[in-house]
Amino acid sequence: MATPPNVIFIITDDQGYGDIGYRGNPALKTPNLDRMARESLQLDNHHHDPLCSPSRAALLTGQYACRNGVWHVIQGRHLLAPKAVTMADIFAANGYRSGMFGKWHLGDNYPFAPQYRGFGETLCHRGGGIGELPDYWGNDYVDDVYVHNGEPRRCDGYCTDVFFDAALAFIEAKPDAPFFVYLAPNAMHAPHIVPDEYAAPYLAAGIPEKRAKFYGMIANFDENMGRLFARLRALNLEEDTLVIFTADHGTAAGFDPATGDGFNAGLRGTKGSLYDGGHQVNFFMRWLGRLPAERKVSQLTAHIDILPTLVDICELKHHPEIKFDGISLARLVRDDELELPERSVIVQLQPDQPKKWHQTAVLNGRWRLVDDKALYDVEVDRAQAHNVASDFPQVAARLRRDYNLFWQAMQRCFAQTIAIPVGTSYENPVLLSARDWHPTSGRVPWRQSWIDDPAYDAKGFWVIEVARSGRYAIELRTHPREAEQTISASRASLRVGAETRLQIVAEDDVCVTFEMELEAGVKTLSTEISDKSGGRIHGAYFTYVTKT
Repeated sequence: MATPPNVIFIITDDQGYGDIGYRGNPALKTPNLDRMARESLQLDNHHHDPLCSPSRAALLTGQYACRNGVWHVIQGRHLLAPKAVTMADIFAANGYRSGMFGKWHLGDNYPFAPQYRGFGETLCHRGGGIGELPDYWGNDYVDDVYVHNGEPRRCDGYCTDVFFDAALAFIEAKPDAPFFVYLAPNAMHAPHIVPDEYAAPYLAAGIPEKRAKFYGMIANFDENMGRLFARLRALNLEEDTLVIFTADHGTAAGFDPATGDGFNAGLRGTKGSLYDGGHQVNFFMRWLGRLPAERKVSQLTAHIDILPTLVDICELKHHPEIKFDGISLARLVRDDELELPERSVIVQLQPDQPKKWHQTAVLNGRWRLVDDKALYDVEVDRAQAHNVASDFPQVAARLRRDYNLFWQAMQRCFAQTIAIPVGTSYENPVLLSARDWHPTSGRVPWRQSWIDDPAYDAKGFWVIEVARSGRYAIELRTHPREAEQTISASRASLRVGAETRLQIVAEDDVCVTFEMELEAGVKTLSTEISDKSGGRIHGAYFTYVTKT
């Protein structure tokens, strides 16, 4: 290959396999995605994990997400291990400009945030979605404050438009230099907020409001895809750029399993499910003149295969000590008769403390073993309606054996807890939000709108790593600094390691600050806020740790 391509990697949120007109969706109009599908090589039996962070971690590293500390979307189990080498690290080391725009969801602090993971330019929201606890207070998809290269920046316009604008500006700044763009809009994640003109046609067609707005978000995204392709043409970059489109997991609002309303392309399950509808996704690779158009690869592929594939396609050098869990598909995308080696792929969603077979599926060719109970042959039973475990006990036993080997191999990873550093020169103060708690009781209000709901009375702890011994100011709040709301409490307590402090709270206090001497090392940090009536006790949802 004479010149490796530029790469634009686009990953949407909550957009399932059937949430595109090309798949036969009778209601949804996606002309630009449909055209891309016709111009792309398609991985047509491609699988991610059933929720956001694990999928993204596996895609970015070519390794199972749990190998790098990620097996959930909250509770501190979405923090991408500092040792992990990302897709951006590898592209940047090979001379590419690298930019990230949109949703990250692999940690907001140093060293997890995207500006520390190989990206030279970043614009993102915090947390797992706009309006979630760590995000800038009051963000609502329009004219929001996002994090630009680590600093807050107000951006005019609708979120998806803003992230596409930023990606295009990054490309246009140096169009002759090779670039890698990771474009990850928060759409189509809830809440389903979109300008009225995009949802209106679906509401007029009688589609329920939630799905109509969900489809409207997809329509807006599709319009932005058209804008991206037009700009690549204008810059004479179309034939020099590999554009990838995928989603993180199954649909969140395009299909209702309880009623059968909507469209799911014949798949069973939606977001979070271990059936194929929860983890089979579209994966299109468009490189005009280089990859065959509308060729569908039906062999089983997965998130862990993508980085090794890009390494080969783009002829990237990387450190030989990096061991991918996936395999390169580079030869397969050029030779549709090539057979991949027989293997099992694991998709899963684990709780804070992992449990064997918890929300786990083993995929192997035509077979799916779900939660160690049910075996499905998707070649003849796409809807996974018939459990054939008793008919094929040897197949079930083989997949169970493969999972046991995986489970055993990951025990060291599951035993580790990734700490959030405080007191470094990279970030001071450090904002800790309850979204990163390891919860001990109650319900965690991981959306901002739930903070004042008495039903959310959770407690939990953060695992922190004190980088430098010395004096620290630890500021407890129920709302972030930019909200400037009173703490509405009678007393507050702080515990770091074995040391506990208590303070009485005045009526108009917006925060409570403790001064403590901390020794370097890994510790737990927990808080407790008692409201004025004494009836509601919960942790401080926002805590700022400053090395003084």
